[in-house]
Amino acid sequence: MQYSTGEIKNVCLLSHSGAGKTSLSEAMLFSSGMVTRLGKVDEGTTTSDYDPDEIKRKISINLSILPIPWKGTKINVLDTPGYADFVGEVKTALRVSDGAVILVCAASGVEVGTEFVWRYVKDEGTPRIIFVNKMDRENADFFKTVTQIQDNFGGNAVPIQLPIGSQAGFEGLVDLLSMKAYYGPELREGDIPPSLQGEVEGFREKLVEAVCELDDELLAKYLEGEEIAEEDIHRGLEEATMTGKVMPILVGSALQNIGTGQLLNAICNYLPSPEDRGEILAAGPSGEESLPQGEGAPLACLIFKTTADPFVGKLTYFRVYSGSISSNSQVYNATRGKMERVGQLFMMKGKAQEAVPRVIAGDIGAVAKLSETATGDSLSSPEHPLVLAPIQFPSPSFSIAIYPKTKADLDKLGATLSRTSDEDPTLTIHKEPDTRETILSGMGEVHVEVACDRMQRKFGVEVLMTTPKVPYKETITSTVKAEYKHKKQSGGHGQYGHVFLELEPVARGAGYEFKDRIVGGAVPKNYIPAVEKGVLEALVEGGLAGYPVVDVKISLYDGSYHVVDSSDISFKIAGAQATKKGLSQGQPTLLEPIVNIQVTVPEGLTGDIIGDLNGKRAKVSGMSPQDGMNIIEAQVPLAGVLHYAIDLRSMTQGRGSYTMEFSHYEEVPPHITQRLIAELKKEG
Repeated sequence: MQYSTGEIKNVCLLSHSGAGKTSLSEAMLFSSGMVTRLGKVDEGTTTSDYDPDEIKRKISINLSILPIPWKGTKINVLDTPGYADFVGEVKTALRVSDGAVILVCAASGVEVGTEFVWRYVKDEGTPRIIFVNKMDRENADFFKTVTQIQDNFGGNAVPIQLPIGSQAGFEGLVDLLSMKAYYGPELREGDIPPSLQGEVEGFREKLVEAVCELDDELLAKYLEGEEIAEEDIHRGLEEATMTGKVMPILVGSALQNIGTGQLLNAICNYLPSPEDRGEILAAGPSGEESLPQGEGAPLACLIFKTTADPFVGKLTYFRVYSGSISSNSQVYNATRGKMERVGQLFMMKGKAQEAVPRVIAGDIGAVAKLSETATGDSLSSPEHPLVLAPIQFPSPSFSIAIYPKTKADLDKLGATLSRTSDEDPTLTIHKEPDTRETILSGMGEVHVEVACDRMQRKFGVEVLMTTPKVPYKETITSTVKAEYKHKKQSGGHGQYGHVFLELEPVARGAGYEFKDRIVGGAVPKNYIPAVEKGVLEALVEGGLAGYPVVDVKISLYDGSYHVVDSSDISFKIAGAQATKKGLSQGQPTLLEPIVNIQVTVPEGLTGDIIGDLNGKRAKVSGMSPQDGMNIIEAQVPLAGVLHYAIDLRSMTQGRGSYTMEFSHYEEVPPHITQRLIAELKKEG
């Protein structure tokens, strides 16, 4: 069936991990007839969790797209991970969605992940529906959960359904708009239980009041005591939901498939289509442009995800914001300024691919083997290049050092790391020059573990993971002079090089400076580069603990040479040995990297976090409250926060977050220097 832009709904499912998003998406597929049996997460048989890592860990790791036809509407459901380490997939889904369904477990209530996704949705201004799931679970309590939702997210979260029974006795729901009761997965219409009558009338009144407050005409009717028609409530609720002024609360059980059909109805009725979301802005040839939604408009297409498919190779997911894109055509990558050939287009259903001739504005599709295109790029026509705003991904907060397990792994590691980071923009890879380690950074411990598992499974590259070494440096704290004469005679030409060096500390961060102060040709000018080369080699090797030496000025001020025996190698050796001698005599010390850290935590946990930072030798520079949270700013040695993602999650039950960036180097306290040197000697 062909759908128009106005008949498409792009909706992401968001929640704390374990609230039932994947089970709900499976129930949606089943209710719409897209699958003939309900898959289960525990059995690894769901449509959206198809990745071997997801089946093994029983959690969603990847964003999955499920097109669901429902009553003349195509709903593109984007099932997202709930685990905090995979927040990049959540940010991606929100960027290409027009509405959101936030799941809350009826037994667990509002959890840490719920608070985070709420914040993301609020920042994006995405209209949302709340679905209280798992009403069949032990300890499920709908009314307690609604109170928690309203306390945390505002009183404009209003139930439009009430459950009939709970836990083992959950059997259906009451629709507060139609004032009808529905039972079982097939939504059999029946009578409202007398025991619920009072609550139904009370919540119905609150719903009518919430809708009427936002419409002057309805408010006048309400205040005059007139009956508000169901169509008027429905119309008012639709407008209020799309503008974010009301957030309808629905109820059900994904596992029992109760309430799924009603939720699909609510998505069609209350969440916006691409046409309803208003103007789309893009950077065009003459500046910022507002894009029309029609198919005849200029093409504007955002690449939001890239995967390595074992059968078709590189698979690229995109959303069309304006115009349309056809199979077997040519498009222009406006981000990179290159033409790109488009092959067969697909619609995705989990891992299944359905070939389609074209994808229109508002819809989501995929294409294989784009050579010049990466996540975040914009595709358009060469006649009218348009660049859409890319997805804003969070910075990585957890790092490990990786080593290839075998020589064969080493040969393939570079290409594998590049393909892995292409798939997941929240992963970064860099080579630490001082420690010569390859550092893989992600959003948490599980995130980087999954990335390493994926490298082995997809690309056959096995790596070992360790804690990264701290890139310490060395310097001297006093000015010294050092002399070294390299003299060797063993028949024929000998070796002779003789230098006098002065080593002096300079300002922190100044680096290294070599100065030629030779007068009168004591060391011929053609040998001075060799002296400097020897000096540099000695600085790289270090003198105290084997770390590079920085913030030092070394002057060559005297020396001697032999007409026959002097050579470049002789003066290089002399320069290196004189430098080592000077470093050992210049009261050497270790320098450690200091990072700026910004920690965001609930106000009640501020004291604990500051106490922990002080224990890591941090210097707290300021605090500022914001929306019930405290933002703590500090400088702390990198050595103390290598595993801070794990520490902070443990101390705040996942409610804290932080960002970190390198600031400068400082001297390591003497007692810690001694311990580090002792550890290094032990390792050696």
